[in-house]
Amino acid sequence: MEFSISFNILFFFLLLPTVLINAAAQEQEFSYSDALFKSLLYFEAQRSGHLPYNQRVSWRHHSGLTDGLQQGVDLVGGYYDAGDHVKFGLPMAFTITMLAWSVIEYGDAITAAGELNHALEAIKWGTDYFVKAHTQPNVLWAEVGDGDTDHYCWQRPEDMTTSRRAYKIDENNPGSDLAGETAAALAASSIVFRKSNPHYSHLLLHHAQQLFEFGDKYRGRYDSSIGAVKSYYASVSGYKDELLWAALWLHRATGGGHYLDYAVDKAHCFGGTSWAISEFSWDVKYAGVQIIAAQNLLRRELQPNQKHILEQYRSKAEHYVCSCLGKNNGSNVDRTPGGLLYIRQWNNMQYVSSAAFLLTVFSDFLKSMGTNLHCPNGTVTPEEVLSFAKSQADYILGSNPMNISYLVGFGTKYPKRVHHRGASMVSYKENKGFIGCTQGYDKWYGRKDENPNVVVGAVVGGPDCQDNFGDERGNYMQTEACTYNTAPLVGVFAKLHSLSGGSIQEVVFPSYGSSDNY
Repeated sequence: MEFSISFNILFFFLLLPTVLINAAAQEQEFSYSDALFKSLLYFEAQRSGHLPYNQRVSWRHHSGLTDGLQQGVDLVGGYYDAGDHVKFGLPMAFTITMLAWSVIEYGDAITAAGELNHALEAIKWGTDYFVKAHTQPNVLWAEVGDGDTDHYCWQRPEDMTTSRRAYKIDENNPGSDLAGETAAALAASSIVFRKSNPHYSHLLLHHAQQLFEFGDKYRGRYDSSIGAVKSYYASVSGYKDELLWAALWLHRATGGGHYLDYAVDKAHCFGGTSWAISEFSWDVKYAGVQIIAAQNLLRRELQPNQKHILEQYRSKAEHYVCSCLGKNNGSNVDRTPGGLLYIRQWNNMQYVSSAAFLLTVFSDFLKSMGTNLHCPNGTVTPEEVLSFAKSQADYILGSNPMNISYLVGFGTKYPKRVHHRGASMVSYKENKGFIGCTQGYDKWYGRKDENPNVVVGAVVGGPDCQDNFGDERGNYMQTEACTYNTAPLVGVFAKLHSLSGGSIQEVVFPSYGSSDNY
């Protein structure tokens, strides 16, 4: 009897961790439709220009209404990339490409969640700006504002007193990376609007084709032509990945064989089949290039040489996926103890969200091909690839050692002191009194209080390599959010929502308090 009791007690304690893990797993069931809703809402907080009547983020107001005036061109509109007020063309274009790709792959799921119109509005706010910025076939306005003077001030966008100088690329000052990414964004977006707005779709495609021709004919890095961007969005990877990226998106948008031939012919010399990369971002496009190239293997009318080169692209895509999964024979992406992919200290979440998206897409590709992924350290099923992508999304939503959602406004615990000028100060609609350049630093930046406005849907930079996170406004490496952090998650959340039932789930509005704005 004594032995039986001891054994039962021992068995209980052996079983307890499993019970607790299962209980925790049950507690971590997230509303992906809520996450999707809030992700798309975020882009309204980042809008520049004259805000529309149906603007849902009520603490924002019109801003940047004279952008381009000094240069005699209308550059009103577009997005602020992060917590400041410069409009940087390269990350903005990548943001739109990822939003459009999300709709292309998971449009049905976005529609089922009741968010398609909001997704289209988010894309069109960017593409309208790109059409304006592409004033001549070989001229593209690349940036509005100056990072140095902008960072000297802490102001609401509605109060801006900083330089709004605009910078452009042209035949004498090339920027093939910027032209290529903008062409990719417009080509992908033309697919999105093909049925609902065919005239607009054709317009976007026309600009995309012109920009690709411009970037290919007059080659060069945009940060060599525009020195002001070097300290903020330098093109470290060069422009060849963006030209391949643009060609493949134009092929997908038009079906034109010459665009596919371009990606095939230049596959090796442009790095598409020679670079094995373990990150995907606004700068380094190779992993995305390799996956979208591999998707062409689903077509039946390929020539033998095309298929051969596309298989090489696929091999490099598999390297990326295997490295994320930790099955690449030592050449893997690092992870935090809590299981988060970890690339860099500064704004690591951008790499996590983009990886989650690419793995979600590649899982679907494997399923369509009817095959598994054969990594150096083991075989992985499409379901296992998707499961890992889900684990990264769930970490962002709160399944992490800090038990905090890095998607602002999601759940009950999330960053309250986001490094964001507009969110950290009293709303312009509440108090139209002018806040000066340094006055914002003196009165608002150093406050220990929570931000008066919640940037719902923003994905902040995230934790360090040990899963630690400091919710402090001055901790910009961890608390600043960027548009390209959130954009890839639109597709991921849509996919996960479709697997969790596919119908519209309850959207949860955080309890912000009487002084907070939504």
